[in-house]
Amino acid sequence: MKAYAVLATIFVALVWRVGGQDAEFWNNQAQESIRTALRLQTLNIGQAKNIIFFLGDGMSIPTITAARIRQGQLAGRTGEENNLAWDTFPHVGLVKTYNTDAQTPDSAGTATAFFCGVKTKSGIIGLDDGAEYDDCTTAPGTEVDSVLQLAHRTGKATGVISTARVTHATPSALYAHSPNRNWENSKDINSTLCPDSKDIAAQLVDDNAFIKVIMGGGRQEFQANNITDDEYPSARGQRTDGRDLIAEWRAEKTNAQYVWNKDQFDEVDHETTDFLLGLFERSHMNYASDAEAGNDPSLASMTEKAIRILQKEPNGFFLAVEGGRVDHSHHAGRAFDALGDTIALSDAVEMALELTDDTDTLIIVTADHSHTMAFSGYPVRGNPILGLVDEDDDAADGYPYTTLGYLNGPGGSRTVVSFNFTGHRRDHTETDTEDSNFLQDALVPLSSETHGGDDVAIYAIGPMAHLFHGVHEQNYIAHVMTFAGCYDDTLDNVCNSDVEQCPGGAGILSATKVPVIIAAIVSVLMTYFL
Repeated sequence: MKAYAVLATIFVALVWRVGGQDAEFWNNQAQESIRTALRLQTLNIGQAKNIIFFLGDGMSIPTITAARIRQGQLAGRTGEENNLAWDTFPHVGLVKTYNTDAQTPDSAGTATAFFCGVKTKSGIIGLDDGAEYDDCTTAPGTEVDSVLQLAHRTGKATGVISTARVTHATPSALYAHSPNRNWENSKDINSTLCPDSKDIAAQLVDDNAFIKVIMGGGRQEFQANNITDDEYPSARGQRTDGRDLIAEWRAEKTNAQYVWNKDQFDEVDHETTDFLLGLFERSHMNYASDAEAGNDPSLASMTEKAIRILQKEPNGFFLAVEGGRVDHSHHAGRAFDALGDTIALSDAVEMALELTDDTDTLIIVTADHSHTMAFSGYPVRGNPILGLVDEDDDAADGYPYTTLGYLNGPGGSRTVVSFNFTGHRRDHTETDTEDSNFLQDALVPLSSETHGGDDVAIYAIGPMAHLFHGVHEQNYIAHVMTFAGCYDDTLDNVCNSDVEQCPGGAGILSATKVPVIIAAIVSVLMTYFL
């Protein structure tokens, strides 16, 4: 954590300990915020030697707020005053998430936007809008490169981490090109209709052997259907082409380690390991709350291991880290793990802050899309975020309701059943709403809760972080990373622009900027004096 963030944290902790929240408390807090903001006038316009991109899949703004409170309450505080790791980042913006064919997006189209720099259709990976979903004949000529691939070409070490399958929609956009996000292994593709199409797992191993760190879930996508899974002896791989991509990956590399559980992961020596493949579950990894029982490493520990391996490259690195299961818990209508996995992502960001320096490392935190979870009612300060709104604030029907709820999803089906059998919605008076399996109420009954179409937040710290400053199209994110990291010499970037560098990463205006300033001054003078 950087100096100003540490000071802010200490400040909040001290005032919390003394319990002072009078006028002096709020005035002092605001004045410190102003001093912090004034220090931001000196911008870091240097090149980003390293870029770490964190994504909370489905991490809507209400999810961030609720997780912030949850983390604080788990630490014994009221929660509202707490900060997640990115809450202290100096630069914040909003992101428009729609796909080219959808008002409310899916994760394939959004990942192609923020990793490849172009918006595309729902369900499509690494192809521009000229491709049609599930139509392999439209794919050739529409391929777009990702920031990871561009970073590799400039000599950067690269890595991918996800708590979902590493072949899932978000991580696959870093290395694959597919008209269907579900073509994760050979059985998913109609070989008769698309004989030349390569599945996503095969693309990762065959076409992206340079990626030094790959960690997440998805073993089943890499092994043939006659290969027994290491962790679950009754299970087999899903590939129908007879390939064992894990064995192939290991065979072609030196100083390489493959691990499938936490114990093996913990034994990996980053000093002697140049390539690391960790596939910790057949499908998605466990939720953060179940990770230890499932013998999965935490997202923070995977982030630490990846950074330590990638830092050995003197030219720097690019690392993408996805907290993929925030989304899954929301789809299930369960806020418990959505908040828990958001907190786990915060722990991973905290780890990255500790291991890097914001003078040369750009760290970005954002989401691909939102969800329908809402934060409502008038709960008092410190009310359990997963609990009921205060007892004296029951709804008009006389029954209590939870602070967090969904516009649609599985909880709506429970509400329908309750009305059918009792004539009213569910009575949660005696319900443990903080149980991990509790389904929040939902208005519209659906088997799976949907994404939301509202904007998501983006937070940044480090070189060129100030380029996130307002409301942006989602594809803009990839262009900022490419610009800051000097990943593409054919485009304007930090290394070939006319911004001169000052010691310490600050910047001054070059001579070409002076006329712009003069024009602005003249405009002001004319406005006031003519």
